[in-house]
This record gives sequence, structure tokens and C-alpha cells, in this order.
Amino acid sequence: MTITNKREPMSLQSIQSECSSAFTLASAPNVSTNYTHIPTSQVIEDMIELGWTPVSAQEVRARKGRGYQKHIIRFQNQNIMIKGNDGDDVFPELLLTNSHDGKNAFHLRVGLYRLVCSNGLVIADSEFSNVAIRHMGYTFEALREQVLTMINALPNLVQKINTFRDTPLSDEQMAEFALKAASLRWKTKNIQIDVVELLASERNEDNGVNLWNVFNRIQEKLVNGGINYNNGKKTRKVRALKNFTADMQFNGELWQLAEEYVN
Repeated sequence: MTITNKREPMSLQSIQSECSSAFTLASAPNVSTNYTHIPTSQVIEDMIELGWTPVSAQEVRARKGRGYQKHIIRFQNQNIMIKGNDGDDVFPELLLTNSHDGKNAFHLRVGLYRLVCSNGLVIADSEFSNVAIRHMGYTFEALREQVLTMINALPNLVQKINTFRDTPLSDEQMAEFALKAASLRWKTKNIQIDVVELLASERNEDNGVNLWNVFNRIQEKLVNGGINYNNGKKTRKVRALKNFTADMQFNGELWQLAEEYVN
């Protein structure tokens, strides 16, 4: 199978055009004098030196505090890939979030990027929880230590994915999982959604009743949108999650929900 969905590396110039706040050279004016400003661009360059290439950049839309708002940079190491059956290959990602308004430390999270659907996941469990790196005392060595810790945990992530693949779900379990996932997306019980549509497969790689396939089918539709739902008043199309903070929260909660179905 020919892979066409591989992320392309981003240059520093292209990151700056998409996410200018990552290159802010000073903290917000109202930040305490005790705050140590480390521009995200410095961490990006350090990550590149560690072999992790930026592949995506995004910042929160801001009317106030523009240039200091929260932003996210996703990194991949092209030498690290999790091979799957029938071309369902996955690149582990490191997700770096930060802001320059004094409200956030650097956070590193582990994510996954599936080539077959151009979809990013966020891992959220006790073993792969996000790591905070304080601005004060930041060093290249401290970053390298955290990155190595995450890399060393990747074999356990492979095992977890394989466990998902080896966990079959009954029709009742699939329907239950779909409804619980929808409730995570909207945080309400008033949403009505077609379970059959939500569980439908868009590609051969997602066919099957194992937890990994079901999880990915549901995740893609609830993150990218396009299917119908009813809010009790009218039928609408599910909109894509554009806010990366909401996207990461939903993805993390969905991962934790999937873990409940592992025997």
C-alpha cells in the first residue's frame, strides 16, 4: 500500500508563520519579574538537535495577549515508527505545549499519528502522562532526560496498542463505547447520534471488531466531524474540533475510556 499521509517536516520559518507566539522573545508585560522567559523557539531547536522534527504548529486564537498565547508544536522522529498490520503504521509524536503569559510551564505529552487516516491521537494514562518542564532552570540536558524517558517507555506503548488489537468487542460493547464516546465529546446526555454511522468504517484498515479498530473509527469521526447528530431540537453535522486544547482533552478521555474495555 502506498502511504500518502506522511507529515512533512516544518522549517522554522513555516512554524513562525503558523504560530508566531512560539517565537516571542519576551514574556507578557504583566508577568512577574520572577518569571524566567524561555522562548518556545529555543526548545524547538533543542528538540531538532535531539532528532525530533517539528511537523505541526498551532496557537490559540487570541484577542488579548496576542503573541503570548498558548501554542502547540508536534514532533516526530522519522526513525521511530510502530508497524501495524496491512499498512496501519503509526508514528509516535511528542506534543509540546507552552505559553508566554506566565500561566503554563512547558508540557510534553506522548501522541500517535496514524498514516492511514492522517489522524493524531493523544495518549493519556498513568504511564504516559504529560511531563511539565519549568521555565526556571530549563536546560538542554533536562529536556534530553525527559525525552529519553518517554522514548524508553515506547515499547510499553507498542504492547498496549497490541493489547487493543487483541481485544474483541461484542456488538453491545461497540454500541456502548460509541455512546460513551459521544457523551465525552459533548458533555451532555441530550445528544442523539446514529451509532451505526459512528461505528462505520471508512477504510479497509479500520475494518474489524477489535478495540483498536473501533476506537480509531469513533475517534476519527468525533474529532474530524462530518456525521449527523441531534441536539434534541434539530439535526446538525458534527463539527471538527479546531481548538487543540479541547482536542487533547477529548483524545485523552477517549483513550482512558478505551482502556476500560481491556480484559
